[in-house]
Parts: sequence; C-alpha cells; structure tokens
Amino acid sequence: MTITLQDDLALARSLAAMADLVSMRRYESQDFTVTTKPDRTPVTEADREVEHAIREGLAAARPDDAILGEEFGATGHQAGEGRPHRQWIIDPIDGTANFLRRVPIWGTLIALAVDGVPVVGVVSAPALGQRWWGATGHGAYTQRAGKHEERMSVSSVGSLDDAVVSYNSLPGWVEAGRGDQAIALATSAWRARAIGDMWAYMLVAEGAIDVATECGLQPYDMAALIPILEEAGGRFTDIDGREGPWHGTACATNGHLHDAVLSTLR
Repeated sequence: MTITLQDDLALARSLAAMADLVSMRRYESQDFTVTTKPDRTPVTEADREVEHAIREGLAAARPDDAILGEEFGATGHQAGEGRPHRQWIIDPIDGTANFLRRVPIWGTLIALAVDGVPVVGVVSAPALGQRWWGATGHGAYTQRAGKHEERMSVSSVGSLDDAVVSYNSLPGWVEAGRGDQAIALATSAWRARAIGDMWAYMLVAEGAIDVATECGLQPYDMAALIPILEEAGGRFTDIDGREGPWHGTACATNGHLHDAVLSTLR
C-alpha cells in the first residue's frame, strides 16, 4: 500500500488530538512533578506521557519509521545511520515552562521529515483552543475550537519599518552572543514582542505578525513549524540563512522580509 503525504498528515492530526487529551488532563489538574534537565530546562511527567502516547501511535501505524523526540531521543531501525529516510520528530509539550505555570502558550509539535526535510507539520495548542497543520504541496490550515478550518497565508508587509517582530527570549540571544543583533532587529521594526515558543511562528503563518526568530533551539522545536510556514507562503531558515531545523536557531518571516532580517542579524 502506498502511503501519501495526506495519509501522514491525517495520522499526525489524529495523534495531536490524542495528545491534547493527555496534556489537557495534566494541565488542568496540575498533577505532576517537575524535574530539571542538564540544560536547566524543566520537564514534567506530562511531557513524557504525551511523547510515549505519540510513539505508541506511530509504532502501530508506521512501524518502519524512525522517531526523534525531546524526551526519549532517536529510536527506530534508522537511528544512528545518519539522517533517516522517514523520521517523525516530536516535541510533546513545547513551552513546558508555560505549561507548569498555567500560561496557555504551549503545544504539541509533530513533524515528519523525509531525507531530513520536514514535509508534514502539526502544531496543537489545546489551552489556546487552536490547531495548525500543513504538508508540502497541500497548503497550511488552522482551526479554532468550534470554528471551521481556515487556509492560512502570511502577510504582505515588505519593510521592517512596518513589521511586527517576535524575538522570544532576549536572554537567549545574549547567551548565544547575539544580543546586539536582536536589539538591532527589534529597534528596526515597527513593533517588537517576545511572544515565545511555537505560537509566534504560527502567528507568522496566519499573517498576524511578520517575523519570528530565536536562538537556542533543537530540531524538535522547529521541524513541525516549517511545512506550515512554507505552505502559508513564508520562509524558514536559521539566522545564518541555512535551510532546515538542524542548526540551533530559527528565522521565520513572510518571505518578503527574510533577506532584510538576515542582514540585520548578521
């Protein structure tokens, strides 16, 4: 049986819906313990429970595919052999710090990368009541609770003077030795905000803001964002202009502003 991208997208959306049930139960009850990883980021039992549930679903539906997840690493018969042909990339709860403080800006990120290129992405933010998804060649969509799905497109803003920029965490830029560049970008824009986590990138895809960029990321923070943004007409690279989620930083724009943003960040 031939598996299409539409099949993979449907699977990712169903896994995200299942993950929402797990994460929201934990979020509403606040019944979990919190530990700290070596990089000082928090992790909860909910992170592990969500990723475990997604992995079980993938094992049943796509047993031959490799998996990379934030909590349990790289698994599958292709792990350790270079970049797998088909690899699911999971961030069970992006925005764990928000999750444990009851700030609703957090979500589950599920991506499929083929030969290292993300081609399917789903971002689900149940506390915000919204989900976003996209697949290469199939458009980018969002749906709010109780509403019909809508196709997304980025803004048409063509000048940084008119742009709204999200830079996420200023300390993260300083730690990366790029604080001056972040300030230069923020001060060159019409408005600058630290919206943070996956939501900023989805706002770019919706056309609500024009730029989202940050340092200190992992592939599972970015992979699901890329097909959604690109199918909405945007562009995603790292802050040095390299394609893909593999380089530790992110620069997402409406496309019109991308070169100007990269130039400012150099």
